[in-house]
Amino acid sequence: MSENWPSRLRFRRKERQLRIDYEDGRSVSIPYLRLREESPSAENKGHGSGPRPVQPPIPADIDVTRAEPVGRYAVRIEFSDGHSTGLYTWDYLASLASS
Repeated sequence: MSENWPSRLRFRRKERQLRIDYEDGRSVSIPYLRLREESPSAENKGHGSGPRPVQPPIPADIDVTRAEPVGRYAVRIEFSDGHSTGLYTWDYLASLASS
């Protein structure tokens, strides 16, 4: 579990970025395209240790159409291409922002 919890998530439609503000005052942004490309879903990452499945092209203008909290540890994001099966934990979001 993350020790540094997000205090606010802002989905910035114009910039196509998720901005995360943390309790320690730090802020990071992750482009929607990166969020979609790196979805932690089995549909995107594959099942088990086998090769990652081939993904259809993701439009550069991908948008977030909906987001909902999952407990106190993650957010489920629905994208304009219909993808909505990934659970983005706070730790996973932090890893995407730092890489």
